[in-house]
Order: sequence, then structure tokens, then C-alpha cells
Amino acid sequence: MSYLLNPEVIINQIINGLTIGGIYALMALGYTLVYGILFMINFAHGEIFMFGSFGGFAALTYFVNSGFADAHPGFSIIIAFLVAMIISSVLGALLERIAYRPLRNAPRLAPLISAIGASIFLQNVMMLIIKARMQVYPDIIPEKFIEIGGVSISYFQIFIILGSIFLMVGLYLFIQKTKTGKAMRAVAEDREAASLMGIDVNRIILTTFVIGSALAGAAGVMVGIYYTQINHMMGFIPGIKAFTAAVLGGIGNVAGAMLGGFFLGLAEAFGVLFMPAEYKDVIAFGLLVLVLIFRPRGILGEVVSERT
Repeated sequence: MSYLLNPEVIINQIINGLTIGGIYALMALGYTLVYGILFMINFAHGEIFMFGSFGGFAALTYFVNSGFADAHPGFSIIIAFLVAMIISSVLGALLERIAYRPLRNAPRLAPLISAIGASIFLQNVMMLIIKARMQVYPDIIPEKFIEIGGVSISYFQIFIILGSIFLMVGLYLFIQKTKTGKAMRAVAEDREAASLMGIDVNRIILTTFVIGSALAGAAGVMVGIYYTQINHMMGFIPGIKAFTAAVLGGIGNVAGAMLGGFFLGLAEAFGVLFMPAEYKDVIAFGLLVLVLIFRPRGILGEVVSERT
């Protein structure tokens, strides 16, 4: 265990933890936004993430086959992110309208069952589309590394860390500074009072699903670029881990979801120093159990809407 005292090992693991933590945080924001307003868990969020990843894959594959990616690799990746975010946003909006809105006043178990059913349905839809085959993301930009002493960081890792932070800060400023963001906070505080003040609650809830789904779509492309392989089941485990991150930070708390994502990513990165990498999922779910037992409101505290 002497390598644990090596600062280069520690820095490398911090970089790895921040990379995967940024992805968890982006996904966790979708869970926490929906929970903060509707007091429900969207367990189909992992499949929205998966569809976004495949949307980016389809766009990049088209650009590679057409030759556009050879001339404009950076622009191709930007368009792939936009395609993924649009696909995920549309899918999130459809789920809200079809699977959740009709059950808004139903017992709490009903939308939960609907979310699980939507998750299984979307997994099977994508399985039929790709015929259950693993897909490999196009290698548009070769992976390069920056070496500083014994510390190694790839351009992909820098891009994922900075990109996830940029999107999270953008969401936070949107919620705090814009008229729609203030309306979202009002609906999260008290839906009935917000409706009486003239806020279109249905539109705000739909907007919440769209924003959370768009962030999940962006995370899906990041995972595809970083890990290169994607499949129709890729959203299940990251989705559960993102939910764990949201609970860790404080479900319904936007800042808490960001903190929980990075905390979970770092916990996994350092956990593999003590146990085989294939057991890293145990770390995430072990943390979830511990938090639910000893601090169920999360690190920053739970924020929920008023029941109506």
C-alpha cells in the first residue's frame, strides 16, 4: 500500500474521479430537478442518457461516412452534442406528457411504476434498433495525453471535466437569474401558490424535464467519447449511480447534485486502490446505504416541493 503515499497516484486518481464524477453530476441534475418539483424519481432517466449517447453516435457516424468529420472534427463533435441533447430533450418531454402527467395526482407508487415501465420499454426499443449489438464510437480525434512528471491527463478528460462544469454552472445561473428559473423555484416551493400567481405549472414542469434530459444527453456523448463502446443497457448502472449522487448531495438540491456527483466519482476512483476495479459498483451502493441510514437528507440537505 506504499503507492497510496505517492502524490502522482493520488493526483491521477483525482483526475479520474473528477472525470466520471462530472458525468454522474450531469445525470444527477435530471433526477434532482424532477424530484424537487414533482416529488418523484424518474427511473427512465438512464435510458434518456442512453438515447442521447446513441444520438451522438449516429451523428458522428454520419459525419465520418460523409467525410465531414475529416475536415471539421471539432465542429462535428459540437453538432453531435447538440443532436444528442435535442433527442434526449424530446424524449424527456414525451415521457413527461405521456407517462407522468396523467398520473400526477395518482398515488406516489403509480408514477414510480410508470417510470420503471418506461425504462424497460426504452431499453427494448433501442435493443431492436441496434439488434442488441455493441456499438463503437467513431475515433474522430485521436486521444492525446499531457504528461507532467508521473501525472497523465488526456484531452478527453480535460474536455469532460470542463464541459460538465460549464453545463452545471450554466444551469445554476439559469435557475437563479432567469425568469423561467425563478418560476421553476416557485413551482418547487409550492405548486398551488405558483399557479395562483399566474405561472403555467405544466409548462414549467415540461421545461424541467427538457433541461434535465438535455444534460443527460450531453453526458451520454461524453461517455461514448471517453469509453468508446455503448449498448442498449448502458443507462442502467450510470442511472442508478446518478440517483445515488443526487441522494448523497441532497435530493432536490441542485448544488447537492453537483457535489454528490463529484464526491461519488472520487470515492470510486480512490476505492479501486483498495479493491479490484470490478467491485467499484459496491462503493456507490454502499455509500447510498450509509447515507440513507445516517444522513437521509444528504450532504447539503433535501429540498422538496410542497405537496398539493
